[in-house]
Amino acid sequence: MIKYSNDPNSIQKHGKSFYWASFFLPKKNKKIASELYSICRFFDDLADENDDDQTKVLLEEFKKICENFNHPINIFFRSHNISINVLGDLINGLIKDQSKVRIKNEKELIEYSYQVAGTVGLMMSPIIMVNDSKANKHAIDLGIAMQLTNIARDIYEDASMNRIYLPQDWIKNTEVEDLLNTSSDKNLFLIESATKKIIKLSESYYKNGFAGMRYIPVKTRLAIFFAAKIYKAIGQKITKNKYKYSSKRIYVNKFEKLIITMIAIPEFFFLNLKYNKYQSIRESFKSENL
Repeated sequence: MIKYSNDPNSIQKHGKSFYWASFFLPKKNKKIASELYSICRFFDDLADENDDDQTKVLLEEFKKICENFNHPINIFFRSHNISINVLGDLINGLIKDQSKVRIKNEKELIEYSYQVAGTVGLMMSPIIMVNDSKANKHAIDLGIAMQLTNIARDIYEDASMNRIYLPQDWIKNTEVEDLLNTSSDKNLFLIESATKKIIKLSESYYKNGFAGMRYIPVKTRLAIFFAAKIYKAIGQKITKNKYKYSSKRIYVNKFEKLIITMIAIPEFFFLNLKYNKYQSIRESFKSENL
C-alpha cells in the first residue's frame, strides 16, 4: 500500500507541460497547485500499484480520507474549499481503468474524460482564485480537451495495457491485437479516422475552456492559458502528421514550448474577444456545481 505524503517535486517529475506553465503562477498558488498534483498522482500510483484490480484499495483509501478530518488530503480539500466529491469522481475514472477498457461511444468517452481530467479543472479553480460558479463548465471542458489530446497521443501505449479509449462505434470493435500491430493496414484507416475525430472533438472543448479564461484572475490566468496552448499543440502536431498511427509518441519539446509560449502572448490579450461564448456540447455532470 502506498502511503500519502505530499511530494513537492511531483509535478516536475511527472507533469512536464504543467510544470512549464507553473512558472507563470504566483509562488503561493504554484505551491498549492503542486500539492493538488501530488494528490492526483498519489491516486494514479495507487491505481497502477500492480497488475491486480485496485478498485477495493482505491475505494477504501477514499473512504478513509473522507472519514478522517485529520488526513492531510481531507485538510487540503477543506482548506481550499474544494468538494471532496469531485475527487470521488476522479477515483471512479481510475476504477474504470482497473479492468479491460472498451469505450462504447462518444458519450462514454466524454464521461471518462470528465472523471480523470475535467475533475482536475474543477479542483484547480479555487486554487487559481476563481470564485464564479459559471466558470465550472469551462474548467471541466478544458480538462476534457486535454484528456482527449492524451487519448489521441497514447493510442498504442494504452492498447499495450488493454485499454482502448477510441469509441467502439468509431472503430468497429477493433481489438488490442490490431492496435499493437502497426505494420498491418487492416484497421489503419479506422484508427486514423478515429484519431482525427478525437482531435476535432477536442477543439470544441478547448474553445469552451478558452472562453472561460475571463473568470480567472489575470495573475493566475497566464499559466492556465500556456498549459492549454502547449497541450493543444500536441494535437496540432498529430494533425500536421496527418493522424498517422504509430507506436512512437508525439510530444512537445522544451524549445517548442518556448516558441508556443512566445507566440501565444499576443493571443492572450485578445482572448475575451476571440472566445466569448460557451457552446453547449455535453450533458451536465452531477458534481459540476458543487
